[in-house]
Formats: sequence, C-alpha cells, structure tokens
Amino acid sequence: MRTRSLLVLAKPLLYLARYRVRVACLSCSKTSSNSTLTMPKTLDEPDVGISCFVSSLPGFRAVLKHRYSDFIVNEVSREGEVVHLTSFDLPQECINIKPEDESNSNDRDYSTPIESFRILCGDADAEALKVLLEKISSGSDTEIDPIILSPDSDKLHRSDVHNFFKKNFNFFITDTVEGPDDKSKCIRVRFSSGQSGKGGSNKRGKKRKGVYGTDREGGRFDSRGSDSWHLGKFVRFHLYKENKDTQEALGVIGKMLGIQTRGFGFAGTKDKRSVSTQQVTVFKVHPKRLAVLNDRLFGIKIGNICYVKEGLVLGQLKGNHFTITLRDVVGDSEEVITNAADGLGKYGFINYFGLQRFGSGPIPTHLIGAILFRGEWKSAVDLILNPREGEREAVKEVREHYTEDGDIDEMLRNLPRYLVAERSILQCLKKCPGNYLQALKAIPRTLRMMYVHSYQSYLWNHAVSLRVQKYGISQVVVGDLVYCKDSLPEEGTVIDSSEIESDAADAFLLDASSESQPEEKLPVVKVVDHEDISKGAYTFEDVVLPLPGSRVIYPDNEVASIYHEMAEKDGISLTESAHGVKEFSITSMTGGYRRVYQRPVDYTWEMIKYKNDNESLAQTDLDIITGKVAEAEKKDESTVVEGSHIVPKEKLALKLGFTLPPSSYATMAIRELLKSSSLAASQKINP
Repeated sequence: MRTRSLLVLAKPLLYLARYRVRVACLSCSKTSSNSTLTMPKTLDEPDVGISCFVSSLPGFRAVLKHRYSDFIVNEVSREGEVVHLTSFDLPQECINIKPEDESNSNDRDYSTPIESFRILCGDADAEALKVLLEKISSGSDTEIDPIILSPDSDKLHRSDVHNFFKKNFNFFITDTVEGPDDKSKCIRVRFSSGQSGKGGSNKRGKKRKGVYGTDREGGRFDSRGSDSWHLGKFVRFHLYKENKDTQEALGVIGKMLGIQTRGFGFAGTKDKRSVSTQQVTVFKVHPKRLAVLNDRLFGIKIGNICYVKEGLVLGQLKGNHFTITLRDVVGDSEEVITNAADGLGKYGFINYFGLQRFGSGPIPTHLIGAILFRGEWKSAVDLILNPREGEREAVKEVREHYTEDGDIDEMLRNLPRYLVAERSILQCLKKCPGNYLQALKAIPRTLRMMYVHSYQSYLWNHAVSLRVQKYGISQVVVGDLVYCKDSLPEEGTVIDSSEIESDAADAFLLDASSESQPEEKLPVVKVVDHEDISKGAYTFEDVVLPLPGSRVIYPDNEVASIYHEMAEKDGISLTESAHGVKEFSITSMTGGYRRVYQRPVDYTWEMIKYKNDNESLAQTDLDIITGKVAEAEKKDESTVVEGSHIVPKEKLALKLGFTLPPSSYATMAIRELLKSSSLAASQKINP
C-alpha cells in the first residue's frame, strides 16, 4: 500500500496553547500584567508547541517503558563508535602500574608519615594534616579546603617540607604563599585528586604564576606529578546503569572513591528511566580502584577501562543509539503497524524539543525562564519555592509552612535533598535575606540556565509548528533558512543551544556541573530565494529555525512573526534586555539553529510475540556479558497449574533500533510512530 508524506495536525495551533491564564505575581499576590504563559496542572504537548506530525499514516496503541530494559540507550562517541560495556577485565597497561602511583588516599595507613611530619613541622601542623586526611578518607562529596601550615621563614626548611609531601603524599599539591607578615611565608597543602582549582592566588589576591598547571587551555586539573601517568592523566571507562541518571550514578561512584562528582567528565546525560551505557573520564584514579567497585555497586557497572590523554566535556559525542521496545501493541490491523514502522524510517519526524526539555515537575521550566527574562527575581524565587499541585503531600506541607512563617531553617531541615534549586535558593537567602537575584544565581549553573534555554525551546517548538502548518513539509519555500553548503556543521556537532542535552535529560537532575559550556561557533545560514527554488538546491530536510539570541537571523517569511508576537505577549523583547543581568538576558545569549526535520539513522524494527509482561524482550550490555538470553528468544513453554496446561495469551511487541544526533528526542520519534502524545503520565514503568 503506497502512502504519501502529508502534514497532519494533532490539534489546532494556538499561540500559547489552550489554557491561557495569567501568572500570579507571587511577590505581591496580584496578577502580573506582563505574563500570559500557560500553567496547566499537567503539562501536555500543545502547551509547549508540539502539535504536528510528518505523515498521514495511522498510528497504533502501545506501552512504552513497561520495563527499564525496554528503553536502552548507548552513547555514540566522537569517533562514531556505539559505546557498549563489553569487558570487566583490566588491560595489561593498567595492571602494570602500581596503585601507589596515583592519588589514592583512602586505603593506606599514614600514621608513620604523620609522626615523621610531626617531627619536621610540629604538633599543630601534624594535627591539621591528620584532619585533612580524615576528611578525604571519609568519602565526603563536599568541598575539601586546603590547609595552610605555620609560618616558615626558612627557605631550606620549606624545601624539605615540599620534598616530604612529594615522597609520602603524592596526592597532595603544595605551594608557597604569603604569610601573616611581609617577612614570612607559608606552605599551602591541597588535595589534587580531580579537584577544581581556582587558579592559585596568594593571600594578597595576586595570581601566582606557575603554581597550578591546566588542562585543555585552562581546565580544572593540576598537571604536576604526571610523569608516572605517561599513558594519560585520565582514566576512561564505560558506565553502565539501570534506572539511574548520570549524576546519581557518578555520585555513588565518587563517594566510594572519595572524590567529588564534578571530578568526572562525560559527554551527555542519559535518561534515568532506562538502561544506558556511556563513556566517563576521571582524573588520575587508578583503574584497579574503579574495577573493584563492581562488587559493591547495585544497578551500576564499570568496564572497558583505559588511559586517555584528555577528559571528556559535555557535547563531545555524535549522538545516541536507542533500542526501544513497545509492548501491548494493538492496531487496526497488522498492516497498519508494519506501515507505521516502515514510515518512521522513511519519513522521519518533526524535530521538536520533547516534554523532558520543559521539566518533570509541576512548574514548567519555560515559565520560570520567561520570568527571569523579565527580571522579576522575587516572582521567580516564589514560583520555585511556593506550594504546587501534584507534589507529594509531605513536600507540599513543607512548602506551605514556609509560605506561612518564612522559616528558612525549618524548610531546609525538611526539604528533600533532590530539590536542588529550592535548597540552593534557601541557603543563599539565609546568608543574604532579600537578595533574590543572588539566590537565583546560587542555583547550579546547568540548572538555572536550563530555565532560560527551555523558553528558547518553547518559542522554537511553536515556530516549527507554524512553519509546518503554513507551508507543509513537501518543499522549501522562499524565506526559509538553510545552512550554507560550505558552512555545514560537523557531523555530531550540537548547534541548537549552549546547553547540551540528550533525549534523556531529566531537567531537574542536571545539578552537579557549575561549568559553563564551551561556546560553539555558529554555522552560516542563508535565506532561500527564488533562484534557489528554481534550481532545486535545497529540500525540506535542509530547513532550520533559530533559537532566539543575539547572533541569529530569522526566516524571511511569516514564521518569523511568531517569535516576536509570542515573546511580546509574555512581556519579553527579543531585541532589548529588560535588565542588566547577562545570563538571564536573551539578547546576551548567542542563540543557535536546529533542523526542523529529523530522520532516524541505522533504523531497524522487528515484531516480537510474547506472553509474560515481565519477560525481557531485549538484551542489555550486561545480559550479553553474562550470557543471559532475552526471554523472547527462548522456547515458549506453557504454564502447568494443577495438572492442566494453561497457555497465556500471546501479545505483540515492536522493537526499534535507531541512532539520533545529540539533542534530538527519541520520544518525538515514538510520538510520530504511535500518532499519540508522549506525555510521561501515559507511560507505564515496572522494574
């Protein structure tokens, strides 16, 4: 049966969705005259501009994520290789290097060198060193501050102290700083295992040249003492995890190693509600220390360990490969299901930002982003802290008590630690009452920038729906934007935002990185003209739309108007800033471009018949290593009950495999396949 790729609208496109309501100005209990953003009880696709499909093929019903292994994600590295966990064995070069060569402070008895240090420097300095070692050995994920030894004006003695640390504590970095007076000097002792440095300033605030080495032109890691790490100062491993987000898994590993989570490098976050494998790097941690953790880890495995010269940073990946199993598949006919499966590979999908982009909590992140763009700091703080519908009753009560009495200490005591933004704000307000802007800046950078980036995505989604609704998908039209042929972005390069995000990113869990992301150079785009149309130089697959910013241009057709009209209705100008805070100003953001259309790469699908809902229908990396076969591949056996054979009813599943570039959402591909909402509430998850 032949089908054509046609425009299909799930629901009529409206500028700000169906439930236009005004957002209460929480700081004064009045209605803001600026904002008209939607705040429905449950965020659905039309609320964030998701309303179109690519093809007219009918969909079918199915259950997504019945089991975590129904959603398998394997990172695709910069080299284009799909990352798998294939081995727990250490390579020979890792075995030959002794653990004493690396920054290992947890597993040795230092009582003897401490006593030697006591003879060299005295009781006070020895006790300070002992306390520092205890902090490191405790595995705490808090900042480990350096210690300053007693003033010492004897240069030869200071040299003896430096040499003592090199010999006995090679995981410490020592340097000399100014003492309490002009004639004295002090030795500073700093833990170096993956810790972030602030650049070596002395007590007078002057930069000390040569104190700290850097990686990759100003990175966080000290380069001294690396002679014994000739194979690479970083260790890379493949992180396999089940039902855990990236930060949570690295937090567990970091606590066991006694290093902070930000000591790890990774290219992108992966979905908590999945089984995923990705590359991770860590600075100067011996591979044996990583390998022995596997016996203590639950739902996490570490393998494929090797040395590398450089650590990973966000964005250094070409994409993600997905293996997705849809269960309880029910369609009008088997032909409908097979045509839909073929159609996804043939026609692709609209490259929307998925619902994950706008947060998993009751308050949409783009709503907070709009308030930040307007400079309403107190309103933003109140919106984050105040009670909200749909939250657990215990948390709701904590918020209500704070609204009534304003007791910060009580709220901090009772607020769950996973509410990172709320806790960051409260801790700042405790120190600086009434400073709402500073409180917002106390939120980890990745999380606070997610608010403003989600508003960009909100405008982009609405713009792409208007583009598809107005002009269809069969051709390029005059005024469209396309990449110039000689300025195409490199394969795998993310150019749609300064925030790197996988299909999986749970917006409220991106809380550990405070580093700003490296700014990508924007590719050059051009406006399609009549000559391009007559030559047939471009197709719909080439069309891009901008994410608002200071360095982008807009289409030269009616699509451009929706950006400005929606922003104006929300009290936001895309050309002038309402305040002087750059990170919350859309005119200070670079912006970017994103393809309107996406076709899955390496696309495959197969139908599977099964009987038990808890059967494993796809092999994970761990299954393959341990030799576990997917139950669907085993011979079917009937269940015996009191001597009679009961044959369970046979069900149908659809298993898909495909690769998407960074920041494209697999849930949007599934939405196109099923022709139904990707709303998380409609997805069933079992262990």
